Amino acid sequence: MPTSPATDETTDAATKRVAALFERLPELVERDADLVKRGRFLTTEFALVVGATPLLVRIETGHVIAVTRGPFLLRSWVFSITAAPETWLKLLKPVPDPGTHDLMALSKVGLARIEGNLQPFMANLQYVKDVVTAPRALM
Repeated sequence: MPTSPATDETTDAATKRVAALFERLPELVERDADLVKRGRFLTTEFALVVGATPLLVRIETGHVIAVTRGPFLLRSWVFSITAAPETWLKLLKPVPDPGTHDLMALSKVGLARIEGNLQPFMANLQYVKDVVTAPRALM
């Protein structure tokens, strides 16, 4: 079913908004010394995909070093988390609704897809979930 131009504009605006929120991850994570300490054993690069827009998040010993917006040609990542922009906005609400409150819940109900090498993701699950939801402080 084709989408209307108004729907495309709304989705584009939501994509830009969510991408801008995620691009602030380095400063948001640095503000939380406990979060950085919990991630001290994680060094990785993973993708947050907002609709069709990939964002590569580079973490070194718990510090979010960079968030780079794609598209990318032949860029690798360890794992990725993909969701529609509207789904990301639901997750980032200050008080999310049941079923949209957590990455694992979003995955369970089919609103998000988590793929790739899941070992570092699962070994640092709470840290990754807290990093991804750090933009809640801006909502």
